[in-house]
This record gives sequence, structure tokens and C-alpha cells, in this order.
Amino acid sequence: MLRITFSEQDIIDLRYERYHHPHPRVQMKMEALLLKSRGLPHHEIAACVGVSGPTLRTYFRTYLAGGIAALREVHFYQPTSELESHRTTLEAHFTANPPANATQAAAMIEELTGIKRSPTQIRIFMKKLGLKRLKTYAIPAKYNQEQQETFKKKTLSHD
Repeated sequence: MLRITFSEQDIIDLRYERYHHPHPRVQMKMEALLLKSRGLPHHEIAACVGVSGPTLRTYFRTYLAGGIAALREVHFYQPTSELESHRTTLEAHFTANPPANATQAAAMIEELTGIKRSPTQIRIFMKKLGLKRLKTYAIPAKYNQEQQETFKKKTLSHD
């Protein structure tokens, strides 16, 4: 069982932060430490807060290592693509030479960087770059009034 001593200022900060911190995960940490300061056993604290025993011990070790400031930090794993390191060069290349489709863009990326990705992943990356897929439509022919009138006379006459 971890032995933690809390100062009066820490207890005041814990009381305040358990309701006023903007992130709910930090509020849970503060609640757990406030219950620890009251002398409750670990299994009861874990049940009240709704975390497992190892998570609770992690909260306590974090507090011992860095105090309340360390508990306020929230770290989530956010993977980044290997393509992000080539973002500026790819963006400049695609702006100058827009690809017709995702497969062509994947081939361009593989040629420029050596990184091979599926067309789906390339579409996601290009969307992050702010590039949009442009749909092409048929362009109508120019209007010629004389041809239109002769067409109407020939096809719509009731002869």
C-alpha cells in the first residue's frame, strides 16, 4: 500500500479540481487522490471512482512523481502517418500537378517518397491536406439559334 502524505494546500487544490477542471479524466484522478487523503482503502477508492487497481496506483505514482500538476496532464495516443513528414512537398506537388484519382495520387506519392499506401489511405491524407476531388461534367455545346430553329421545323412539324 502506498503511503502518501498530503499538505493542506494539496487537499484544497484537489477539492477544487475534482469539479472545476475541464477534463473529466482529470476530475476522476483528483477524486481518487482526495479519497486517498481521507484514508480509504484502495479497493474502495477504485470502486467509487470506477477504475481498476493498477490504474489507481498509476494515479498515486503520478502524484508522488510530479504532484497535482502532473495529474492535470492528459496524454492520449495519437498515431501520425509517415506521410506527415512529407506533407509540404506533397502538398506543393499536388497543387502544381493535381492527380486524376486516388490511384494516380498513390503512384505519385510512392514515386516521390517511397511510401506505398492504399487509395483509401491516400484519399484520407489528401482530405487532410485540404485537397478536394473535383467532379467533371459534360460541357454543353454552344447554342446556335439557326440550327435550333431548323431542327424544330423539321422534327416537330405535323406533316
